[in-house]
Amino acid sequence: IQEVRGAERQNVFDEYKDRKGEIVHGTVRRIEKGNLIVDLGRAEAILPRKEQVPREMFRVNERIRAYVQDVLKESKGPQIVLSRACTEFLAKLFEQEVPEIYEGIVRIEAAAREPGARSKIAVVSKDSDVDPVGACVGMRGSRVQAVVNELQGEKIDIIQWSPDVATFVVNALAPAEVAKVVLDEEAERIEVVVPDDQLSLAIGRRGQNVRLASQLTGWDIDIMTEAEESE
Repeated sequence: IQEVRGAERQNVFDEYKDRKGEIVHGTVRRIEKGNLIVDLGRAEAILPRKEQVPREMFRVNERIRAYVQDVLKESKGPQIVLSRACTEFLAKLFEQEVPEIYEGIVRIEAAAREPGARSKIAVVSKDSDVDPVGACVGMRGSRVQAVVNELQGEKIDIIQWSPDVATFVVNALAPAEVAKVVLDEEAERIEVVVPDDQLSLAIGRRGQNVRLASQLTGWDIDIMTEAEESE
């Protein structure tokens, strides 16, 4: 019996280690200290509290989709660790909804996320006839809406990636308009000047917009108004 169990565990481990980086479907079996134990059919997985989206509530027997973050070999069987809060989950959801991403025509170059609140993805197209942002948004917003619904209303900004840092930063600060940018390449900082009425939009609620733009681009962003700059 011991050997049979050992072989079964090995089979489950082999199956799921190859599915690392995929989205899986399961059913919430029980909740232990805030962690969700999810039945995947052939195995049980754990969705740790820290990998859950704030304010998301799942009940026992509810269906759930999550990203396979890790598969660990443990003595009592494989430990499959799921996540709904990582940026990879967001990217994979877009891959499922957007055929152009799945086919490799459109690529997600960068993503930044504050789970449950807001995220930004930067996309680029290999085909000049395909608009990467339009492909991700879909007809009347249908594709992005499907991802937003899965993430319980998380706001998603889809922006055009650019190899030019200044252009990329300007795009990343959308929906705010930018008047001009000054790059300090040595310090990897960028000063962004915005019209006075765009300041709160550029910074975002509790600094969220500029924080996500900074994560997305990898640059420190300082924002000032035109009035401050002229002073």
